[in-house]
Amino acid sequence: MIALIAIMFFSMYRLNPNAPKTRELSQIEFFKAADDGKVVEPIVRFLDRDEGETYLTGEVETDELDDKGNPVKETYRVPLVPGENESLMNDLLDRQFKVVVRERKSPLSPFALNLIFILGTMFLFYWLFFRKMNGSNGVFGFGKSRAKVLDGKEETKRRITFSDVAGIDEAKEEVAEIVEFLKDPASFQKLGGRIPKGILLVGPPGTGKTLLAKAIAGEAQVPFFAISGSDFEEMFVGVGASRMRDMFAEAKKRSPCIVFIDEIDSIGQKRTGAGAIGGSHAYEQTLNTMLVEMDGFDANEGVIVIAATNRPDTLDSALLRPGRFDRQVMVELPTLKGRKEILELHGKKITFAKDADLDRVARGTPGFSGADLANLLNEAALLAVRKKLDGVDMETLEEARDKVMWGRERKSAGYSQKDRETTAWHEAGHALLQVLLPDTDPLHKVTIIPRGRALGATMALPERDVLNHTKKYFLAEIRLCCGGRIAEELFTGDVSTGAAQDIAQATQIAREMICKYGMSETFGFQAFMEPSPFSDAILPPAFSEETARAIDAEVKQTIDAAYADAKRLIAENRDKLELLAKTLLEKETMDGREVESLVRGESLPPPVSSPAEPKETT
Repeated sequence: MIALIAIMFFSMYRLNPNAPKTRELSQIEFFKAADDGKVVEPIVRFLDRDEGETYLTGEVETDELDDKGNPVKETYRVPLVPGENESLMNDLLDRQFKVVVRERKSPLSPFALNLIFILGTMFLFYWLFFRKMNGSNGVFGFGKSRAKVLDGKEETKRRITFSDVAGIDEAKEEVAEIVEFLKDPASFQKLGGRIPKGILLVGPPGTGKTLLAKAIAGEAQVPFFAISGSDFEEMFVGVGASRMRDMFAEAKKRSPCIVFIDEIDSIGQKRTGAGAIGGSHAYEQTLNTMLVEMDGFDANEGVIVIAATNRPDTLDSALLRPGRFDRQVMVELPTLKGRKEILELHGKKITFAKDADLDRVARGTPGFSGADLANLLNEAALLAVRKKLDGVDMETLEEARDKVMWGRERKSAGYSQKDRETTAWHEAGHALLQVLLPDTDPLHKVTIIPRGRALGATMALPERDVLNHTKKYFLAEIRLCCGGRIAEELFTGDVSTGAAQDIAQATQIAREMICKYGMSETFGFQAFMEPSPFSDAILPPAFSEETARAIDAEVKQTIDAAYADAKRLIAENRDKLELLAKTLLEKETMDGREVESLVRGESLPPPVSSPAEPKETT
């Protein structure tokens, strides 16, 4: 830093644009000013040996006047030609001018000064930006660990424990022995047992992997080192490895403790082999250092590494072997019971109205993670405040759920009457098939009010958590996707872009039935997997082009058959479809009970609040 400041001042001295300006005079102009009495004595004859030149300098009066009426003075400079110095000096002496001779000579030549400046700058940049920091903390502490350390002895109100984690009971049970080891390591060592060196938490985003790791540290009351995989990434090669070594060194000093690495896939990806350069080489250095550190310390030292990822297929095999990450704990999306527990846990700080039923909300939110449910309750509380309610009621909970899933209602979207009619026919087609087809989920609600990017939505509510889907269910879902386009074309004589999501969803279901689930009449019990989207390698499909063409043909055949069957059902129930579309244009939103009543030819039932829902067909 001192060298940098010195170079800056040196540059300012040599290149200062604000230095006093000097007026350049020829000898004729100088003697004219002297004859006019404007040259101020003494006159300096200056010999600059650094620059190799001689000149006269001093002050000369100008025609301008200052505030006191005196002439303004400025500095002048008269270059002298070698060989004329003596005659010029004699002329000045004859005119009786007082002349002073001065000389400047630096111990270093201008070339040497410039060379020192350039070399100093190059050395400084090399020191700061190009020096590898192998084994050191680097300049300004770049190689220092950036892990946040929680002491584990904080107050009970701030400490996170297993009571703050809900909906993942199996995962909590699996890591409970880690807590027991950290509390009493001797009991494990006495019988020759050892705790796993590393635990890998695997699960979708928002399921509570980070929260579970904090709860382990809170229960055991030990130091907790928290860091993200991206904190090891840096533009300087070797910094990530240095930070990894520093973190493990600090952890060993404070053992027993927990080291938690979030998003470990950013540094633990499969290595690309020899010849890697650039960023790939940097993260491989970090990974290699982590492998050595995890396999280099004794498990009895009490340093336990917990990592989290939602992409375990991208991790290097050396990282997953026994002795490093011995155990993988699956942190899945919560079940119905787990969702209810999560809602109750996050709902302790929220005031609910009497009609609020968290059990119904939990039943209507399959596929929600713990973070989604927490966000739902927060949105419901905010909506209740805006509505000036005394508590969060069931209607507000449903509105919050819909907002979290599809966005807020856009009642002021201002789309035309033709768009409203097209959307009404489209959603009526989905709703009719949702009621008529026996293998689909029960209809929950249908609306033509724009929400998010959709102009309307048909929403279904599974009666329970579904762990397996049948072939009949998938075929019914494809028919359901076709209903909107069929009804739209039948009554408007044209098609629109509103079915884009339906087309994509139907195509995906049909392709997965054939390529993934073995539900094909032609291919039977086979799987045709595409290359992983997480792989950097460009790999061909694991099947021939002829097979690919056959798969495409069967996908088309499956969708065409479903489309024809859906078209037949809608044609047979055309009067019911017209009634649904007309009612939708009047009411804009209908719940499942109302749609079922109209399909059965009954009058509409009185409105009631209904549960939540997870699935949408636009």
